[in-house]
Amino acid sequence: MAMKTAPAFLSLVTLVSLAAAESAGGVRWTAPAGWKPEAERPMRAATYRVPAAAGDQEDGECAVFYFGPGQGGGVDANMQRWVGQFEQQQGPPQTRKQTINGLPVTTIDLAGSYTGAGGPMATVKTAKPGYRLLGGIVEAPQGAVFFKFTGPAKTVAAQQAAFQKMLNSIAR
Repeated sequence: MAMKTAPAFLSLVTLVSLAAAESAGGVRWTAPAGWKPEAERPMRAATYRVPAAAGDQEDGECAVFYFGPGQGGGVDANMQRWVGQFEQQQGPPQTRKQTINGLPVTTIDLAGSYTGAGGPMATVKTAKPGYRLLGGIVEAPQGAVFFKFTGPAKTVAAQQAAFQKMLNSIAR
């Protein structure tokens, strides 16, 4: 009887792992355990609610954007747009270029007073002090995929390794 139970359990584990995988732009990734997928939103491939760290009043959010081949702007323009979403930055943004599973990925880490506003559609800016943004732009086979994780600084710091693990899971 134990031999019949074990394969069913392994199948369930496999199904749960596959259910957690997401994809866009010709790449797939696995969202961190504990990040809650949210309902579909316009212009987003996925949105995750990231639980607040102890002492933070708000959850974090990780939005994944995919606009199609050749859409969404270049890496540098998007990095500058993300920088422009912060007032009173706490130090200069930290950027890094790397290769993950054969794909070019540019990351950014910045903190300060986050407005979330940027680009031609932004009209109202409400600043949230003590926020942080971790971003990653994957140059995927079918166009750029943008990973943008924002939230209170403690929440983002507590989930930084999980965000990097998600980026490291990116594969064709």
